[in-house]
Amino acid sequence: MAKQSKIIITAAVTGATHTPSLSPYFPATPDQIIEDAVTAHRAGAAVVHIHARDPKDCSPTPDLGVMKEIVTSIKQQCDAVVCVTTGGAVWMSSEQRLAPAVDLKPELASCNAGSVNFVFADLALKLENPKYEWEIPYLKRTNELVFTNTFTGLEYYLNTMNEHGIRPEFEVYDVGMINNIAYFMKKGLVQKPVYLQFVMGILGGIPATVDNLVYLVKTAREQIGDFVWSCAAAGRAQFPLVTAALTMGGNARVGLEDNLYLKPGVLAKSSAEQVVQIKEIAERLGLEIANSEEARQILDLKGLDKVNY
Repeated sequence: MAKQSKIIITAAVTGATHTPSLSPYFPATPDQIIEDAVTAHRAGAAVVHIHARDPKDCSPTPDLGVMKEIVTSIKQQCDAVVCVTTGGAVWMSSEQRLAPAVDLKPELASCNAGSVNFVFADLALKLENPKYEWEIPYLKRTNELVFTNTFTGLEYYLNTMNEHGIRPEFEVYDVGMINNIAYFMKKGLVQKPVYLQFVMGILGGIPATVDNLVYLVKTAREQIGDFVWSCAAAGRAQFPLVTAALTMGGNARVGLEDNLYLKPGVLAKSSAEQVVQIKEIAERLGLEIANSEEARQILDLKGLDKVNY
């Protein structure tokens, strides 16, 4: 793999895992998501990864109007690359999850590379007096669910993204998913540069260890060849694993979607705080940080002028 001249920092600001009562700083309304994304970009994140939340009860929502409001406001305030989720929440249908990509035609969209048990039920144990009634049942329900991404679904996602000029960011939760991507490459549905996001430490997915990260990169090199990659890790593994990724030639994803803390026992007040921290680590390693335009070049994105928002 050719070495990148600069590294891309992604801020995943909200996601569909954490609930508002887990942290007073969690961005759970559309306005808070917008503010967190813009401040993370200004702190050094070239890419912001966006999920939508219901403005009334802060639950994950497939509402296209809410998503469009969020990404439009981000675009008005900065030139960040917006990576729109097609993961949504684990209970959403494939059509609901893909709808934002079809409607908004972003430069970049997540593409989950296979099915996985995606369990975060133990977070319910941390909620004594949740603000919203849905929070504890929502978290506990993940013990019963499979995050389904069938081959039929993946083909549908890839064809749709190709049709609209959207670069897939493949979310890889376990090593077998690399084989799935290689299969679709052979079918001609995956165009280079291939962009992999190794998501580690999810209960049901690959454990967040350096050995496993090395194995993921090695397997991807054997199966895919040249690719661009980044690392995300859940909870306390976030900074150790993302730092390891930087030393291996990878890019960095941080943000309150993946981890609510800045360091043990200290809640992060924003995704921007985490961006600043990983940026400082990268610079101490002698790495340069890509701005949004440089990220667009690295990932060969279509450009902000070609989105539909």
